[in-house]
Formats: sequence, structure tokens, C-alpha cells
Amino acid sequence: MARIVAPPPPPSVRVPNDRLDRFLSAVGEVILTTTQLRTAADDAAGQGPAEAKLTRGFDHMDRVVGELKRRALELRTTPLLRIMESLPRLAREVALRSGKLLEVEISGAELELDRSILDRLYDPLVHLVRNAVDHGLETPAMRCAAGKSETGHLVVEAAREKDSIRIVVRDDGAGIDLAAVRSRAVTAGLLHPDLAEDLPPDEILRLVFRPGLSTKEAVSDISGRGVGMDAVRATLESLGGEVSVTSRPGEGTEVALRVPIAAAVQRVLLLGLGREMVALPIAKMERIIEVEASSIERSGGDDFALVDGEPVLVIDLVSRLAWADPLPPGAPADAAPVLLLLADLRGERVALRVDHLAGQQDIYVKPPPLLLGSLRALTGLTVLGDGRPVFLIDLNQVR
Repeated sequence: MARIVAPPPPPSVRVPNDRLDRFLSAVGEVILTTTQLRTAADDAAGQGPAEAKLTRGFDHMDRVVGELKRRALELRTTPLLRIMESLPRLAREVALRSGKLLEVEISGAELELDRSILDRLYDPLVHLVRNAVDHGLETPAMRCAAGKSETGHLVVEAAREKDSIRIVVRDDGAGIDLAAVRSRAVTAGLLHPDLAEDLPPDEILRLVFRPGLSTKEAVSDISGRGVGMDAVRATLESLGGEVSVTSRPGEGTEVALRVPIAAAVQRVLLLGLGREMVALPIAKMERIIEVEASSIERSGGDDFALVDGEPVLVIDLVSRLAWADPLPPGAPADAAPVLLLLADLRGERVALRVDHLAGQQDIYVKPPPLLLGSLRALTGLTVLGDGRPVFLIDLNQVR
């Protein structure tokens, strides 16, 4: 049994992806050029009637360009139904092969997402659905013995949260066996035996994203063993998103995926690192604090700062990004307060050490040059109003 909650799609026209990409690229150039002209006009602004008229003209152009950007992004979006409509049939096939009864519910399929992101989400969703039915749900006899109905329930639902889409795959199965995950992690050398017993449940659950870790004794031709969850996380992070898992013994497991709606235009925070300027997705940022340099302590090869009464790992972006030039002579001394940007990195709170902040803005993201393709931390490139190129940084690659 399956139920998809989504209105019928509106009439559509087929347009090749490369044509849309070229169109959006042209719109991006208009956005960049408009920003540069606005910057030049502000720098040369006077107080006369001509300058006032020029300012009004730029204000109007900003509104028109903003509307053009929104319309262009709408052309790039496609309903989630495109990748979600086949999931019930897939889940039923897995249930049939594993001798289980299943009811599937799909909701939020009418929401739209950038098609470049949508195309890459299909494989992670397929793996999560197969994994939920094969690993999560129990057989009818086991469910009855646990006081549940014979039929398992699988939900795939999507909801919009600001500028992102959150997709949840949830089952009412047995949940993840934390003791088994902990034991496998120790056996695989991922966890020290002395630390295993004291590891919090949420930290144990994060281990399921480590390559090769599985609680299955036998290899299944349905969902494999230890194959997929690490790839799911890698795919989501490459899209500028994230994945998390929660589980309750005997009640079920929930895996949540979060991805940005638009890939080409992002809201970023501009940071100064030495002589360079970089951009970070603002969705990952918490707040900015200043601490004394002497309060940062070193332990085990890492730096830590006390934030809200808890030690937080400090990551020096200048040293992690080897291409960033150091500050010139006359820069603030080591005794000066240190600027830390608190951010979320794979579910862990970290502090990014930066030199200065340069504000936030919406940017049009271009792919990085092919010559820099080997630098995985560089996920995109934009140009500021003054003509300076700025790289978009993937924090997951600098840890």
C-alpha cells in the first residue's frame, strides 16, 4: 500500500539542461555587472541632481535584476515528485524480497528544488529507503512479538525551511542497535575500547557514516554491508547540505537530509584570511565572538577555546588553506583579540579563526577553474563588486 500526497504537476515545456545553464550563467553575469556598476557609482557619488538620478536608476535596475534572478532560478527548479514517485514501488519490492509487510507514505513531493541538486539526490534516497526496509523494519512475526502491527510504516516527507529543503526518511522498525554499532566500531579500529562505553548515543549514531561500518552479520544483495551511508553523507556535503540520523530502540529510525533550494545563488559570509577574501555559506554559521589569544589552549595537536563553558575546537583557516597569504607587516600582533566564527561542522560545533569580517551578501556561484579542480575545499567562485574574485569554501574539506 502506498500513498503520495502531491497535487498534479502543471503543464510544462521541455528545455535542455545545457540551455538553462547557459541562460542562468548569462543572468549571473548581469548580476555581477550590476553589482560592479553600483560599487563604481557609489565610489564616485556626489550630491548633484545627476548623481541622484543615477542612484534612482540603479535602485530600479536592482529591482529588475532581482526579479530576473528569481525567474531564472524558477526555471531551474523541478518538483521533488520526479525522484520521489518511484520510491513506493522500490520499497514494496524490497519488502516482498525480505518477507515483510509495508505501507509507504510520501508527502511534500510538490516542493521544487534546483534540478542539478535533485538529480544527485535520487541515489541517496534510494539507499535510505532500501536500508530502512531491509535493516530497519522487522518481519511480521517479530513485529507481533513486540506488540506492533504486522505492517511496517515508512514515511518519506519533504518540507521547506527558509532557503533549504528538509527530506526525512522515517520507519517504525526496531531502531539502530547502538551496542552493535559500538562493538563493530571497536573491532574496526574506529573507536578505542576504553572510550567506547562512555560514548554518548548521538556520537555512536554518527559512526554509521563511517565507511565499511555495519551491524549486519551477512552481506545482503538488497542493501549491502557498510556501503552507502558514507556515500550519502559525501553527496549531501558536496551539495552544500547535511545529513543526520536519530533512532529510538524498538520505535524506529529517522534520517534527515537538508539541501539548499538553489545551487547557483547562495547567501554567504565574506571573510578576510590574510590577503585573501573567501566566502562561507551563512546557513552553517552560528555567531561571531572575540577571545583573548592567551585563552586558546593546545592539546593533542589541536587548539581549543572555552565557549559557553565548553571546549570548542579552533580551526585556523589561514593555515588549513595553504594558498592564503599571511598578513603583511604591521598586522595585529598575536596578543590582540582573536576573532572566532562559531559554525556547525558535521554536527559538531567548531570555532573558525579568521582575520576580519567583510559582511554578507547573495552571490552567484560559478564552478571553480579546472586547474583548481583538485582542491576539494574550493566549491565555487564569484566576483565582488570591485572585481575581486572570491572562492566559496566547503568547511567539510578543511577539517
